[in-house]
Amino acid sequence: MASDTKERILEAALEMFSQNGYAGTNIRELSASLGLVKSGVYKHYESKEAIWNALLDEMIAYYAEHFGSPERLPPVPDSPEGLVTMTMRMVNFTVHDEKIIMTRKVLTLEQFRDGRARDLAAKHFLTGLTEMFTQVFAGMMDKGLLRKDDSAMLAFAYIAPISALIHLCDREPEKTEEAIRQAEAFSRHFIRVYGQEDRSE
Repeated sequence: MASDTKERILEAALEMFSQNGYAGTNIRELSASLGLVKSGVYKHYESKEAIWNALLDEMIAYYAEHFGSPERLPPVPDSPEGLVTMTMRMVNFTVHDEKIIMTRKVLTLEQFRDGRARDLAAKHFLTGLTEMFTQVFAGMMDKGLLRKDDSAMLAFAYIAPISALIHLCDREPEKTEEAIRQAEAFSRHFIRVYGQEDRSE
């Protein structure tokens, strides 16, 4: 039961932090939203900062489980079309999962205040994705699915426009479906430019 309450606190905190930022969220309002008194929250977390750090830990774990990370790579695609499928699975998850949407908003708001938020924003918005796709592209080159090139530079070139489209969805949600179509069109364009048939057989 205690673990359920702790999880409810983190869920409510994520929603409030994403709307009001860290400074604009107070424990009294957080407690009231859960039907608790302040002491009921402090029974599980000693401070707002403790809630914040627990929430960041949960964000990291949730993202790695559902999306992947440099330490938890998705399988290397077996075909160029497999790259499109993998990319669009990631894009759709990123723009439709409410927890990830709120996480992205929190990191965007708090990256200039908090060092951990800054590091996570850099990792989730660019560096971690680049590291992940560097390894994916190197694997695809080994399979003869992409022409030999600098896999890190290719990963950077691949991730940047897709990340920009995801941020567009946050700023202008009405453009989400259009952004998803653009991401898929870009993925297919990338394959036309850098892909090649496997000639190893």
